[in-house]
Amino acid sequence: MTPVLQYYEGIDSVAVIGNYLPRQCGIATFTTDLVEAISAEAPDINCWAVVINDRLEGYAYPEKVRFEINQNKLSDYSTASEFLGINHMDIVCVQHEYGIFGGPAGSHLLKLLGELRVPVVTTLHTVLKDPAPEYREVMQKLSDLSDKLIVMSQKAVGFLKDIYNVPEEKIAFIHHGIPDTPFIDPNYYKDQFGVEGKKVMLTFGLLSPSKGIEYVLKAIPAIKKQHPDITYIILGATHPHVLKFSGEEYRISLQQLARKLDIREQVIFQNRFVELKELCEYLGCADIYITPYLVEAQITSGTLAYAMGTGKAVISTPYWYATEMLADGRGIIVPFKDPDAIAEQVIDVLSNDINRNTIRKKAYTFSREAIWKEVARKYLEVFNDAKSSRARSPRPRYTYIENVKTITNFDLPELKLDHLEMLTDDTGILQHAVHTVPNRDHGYCTDDNARALIVSAMAKKYSIAGICNLDYLKNSYLSFLQYAFNAEEGRFRNFMTYDRRWVEETGSEDAHGRALWSLGKAVVYLDHTGQMALATNLFNHAIKAVENFLSPRAVAFSLMGIHSYLQKFSGDSEARRIQEILADRLFSQFNSNAKSEWPWLEKALNYANGKLPHALLLSGQWTQNKEIIDMGLRSLTWLFMIQTESGHFSPIGNNGWYEENGPKARFDQQPIETHAMIEACIEAFNITGDRTWIDNAVLCFNWFLGHNDLNMSLYDPGTGGCRDGLMANGINQNEGAESTLAWLLSHMALQKLYADQILKQPPSRSNT
Repeated sequence: MTPVLQYYEGIDSVAVIGNYLPRQCGIATFTTDLVEAISAEAPDINCWAVVINDRLEGYAYPEKVRFEINQNKLSDYSTASEFLGINHMDIVCVQHEYGIFGGPAGSHLLKLLGELRVPVVTTLHTVLKDPAPEYREVMQKLSDLSDKLIVMSQKAVGFLKDIYNVPEEKIAFIHHGIPDTPFIDPNYYKDQFGVEGKKVMLTFGLLSPSKGIEYVLKAIPAIKKQHPDITYIILGATHPHVLKFSGEEYRISLQQLARKLDIREQVIFQNRFVELKELCEYLGCADIYITPYLVEAQITSGTLAYAMGTGKAVISTPYWYATEMLADGRGIIVPFKDPDAIAEQVIDVLSNDINRNTIRKKAYTFSREAIWKEVARKYLEVFNDAKSSRARSPRPRYTYIENVKTITNFDLPELKLDHLEMLTDDTGILQHAVHTVPNRDHGYCTDDNARALIVSAMAKKYSIAGICNLDYLKNSYLSFLQYAFNAEEGRFRNFMTYDRRWVEETGSEDAHGRALWSLGKAVVYLDHTGQMALATNLFNHAIKAVENFLSPRAVAFSLMGIHSYLQKFSGDSEARRIQEILADRLFSQFNSNAKSEWPWLEKALNYANGKLPHALLLSGQWTQNKEIIDMGLRSLTWLFMIQTESGHFSPIGNNGWYEENGPKARFDQQPIETHAMIEACIEAFNITGDRTWIDNAVLCFNWFLGHNDLNMSLYDPGTGGCRDGLMANGINQNEGAESTLAWLLSHMALQKLYADQILKQPPSRSNT
């Protein structure tokens, strides 16, 4: 036998990045098992884990966990890279699943890997066949940053080569690891679980609606007629994220279905996350293991691998991994969502002992290559190959960080939605707060609920906020906007008292424009079909009124909403017609009033000034009108210049504003002004490519953090909120909705800018 040493000679330390037990998810189980298997196979290697936390308090990890990353805190990824460098790791092994890392499509991980100078081996737990652009970009850059990519199915090998253009020599196939268990008679364990004398079907894993268990339940009445001794065990706790947002809704629906089908005696629900030993015992007692998943796009399945490794007769729907693993008689495939086919195959398998045992033996024999001892050796081979290849021929290293260094000169604070949740009740978001306590005296307004809808939808779409019930928040704000729309008038109301009475039947043009802005953004960001349909319908009703609006800010907000909406539905001719009218109106107002020394459309500057040039820039892009773009850049350049004092941002105060030929009000400075300028500067960068505009956006953002006239921070790290303004005598300590939402939108804009630059920019290369 070949000496084990050849697999890892010269490797002293390995860090595995992923989730880890006791966090309850498949990646956590896999990472834990991999670290333990490598440590057992090569005890002289220092193998430990870097973990991703989906909650601030983390988990009670074992000693093998050496470093923790807050999923959505960008600076943690850079710190982790530094930590790995200080510890002189030989190999970093990433367990990749898009959803466990922060940023659009999990792009925060690229920051960590881009700053590493050691070989990276990445295990891909998901490989998408039809990826959205941001997912394709992340996968391709992940491939650039990895010395080797490990996949657990041959189909994944094909996807990487054909869809992502990954060189074949970079790809390694290694089975999903499984425990090494004996091939035993299912009756051995049945008395332990009270199912002696029964024929047992089993499904295990974290419970979620994608599991398709309802179709097995619908098959049981037919199975029961042929095999009245049938028992179906559903083993596993509800997925933590499903539990947080939807509770036990799915499990309860299954229990109700079992009652309706009169099969309660045949179904056992075990609502527990079981340890490995007990899991193997449950598997041991099963005659049939069944995975009735609902979609084909699943490239691996730990539960299926475990079932085959314990010698189960498996019946499965034809998702990718099952089709490959159960080929050549190692299991049985049934169509998706077909209880009749499930019943037919279960009856046949239970009625034919010889056939069932043949399937079991084929599955068990095939799986011997997948026991963790063998998998650990193969990983060590890949690690050794990656390190040796790097030593023999150092290749260019790719970093996507150099291209965005302008915005990484500082670390963004952690984005927290705690105060947003605090201000929100079952009606919507309250306008004001007394310090950090919601103030009910002033009730609600459409303006704030519109902004809050953008925050919650964007946070969910781009995974740039901590775990909270974003679906609940989105529903609350969207519901408020629906109720605010007065269908008879075709306009939005704005102000509502705490006892839910509208103050007026028609709000201002500006409020209507903000609502349309938020709905246009929501159409792009919302990922829930029902929410998106409601937002689209409401947008189409609300757009009719804006054609005759004259308020420049109402026109600007409407244009931004229409621009976003057309990103989703570019063929909507009515929206395009109104966009052209409004763009021409805003441009004409600027053309008629702008002077060389006062390039503005009004005689005074007041609130949300940055939104006006921002709307020009968007309109000029969409209509391909260079004159409109030039006017937008000219006015924005001037606006930034007059609001910059001694190297810091000093927005025009609302205590007097700034009239032409008059004094500029120094205070009270409002967060809404800063947010408007940040987004306008980012749009100017998007158009021109001039990185000075990123510097300008960062300068404005630092106003929140204390780089301002009073050197006082408005951001509250304790709540995640923002104080209401910078006054002549200090900070307004109240943390109302407008200021907090301005802070959150500004923070998200910079996070998205950072992620977009990683995804769009070509890599810079350096030899290491």
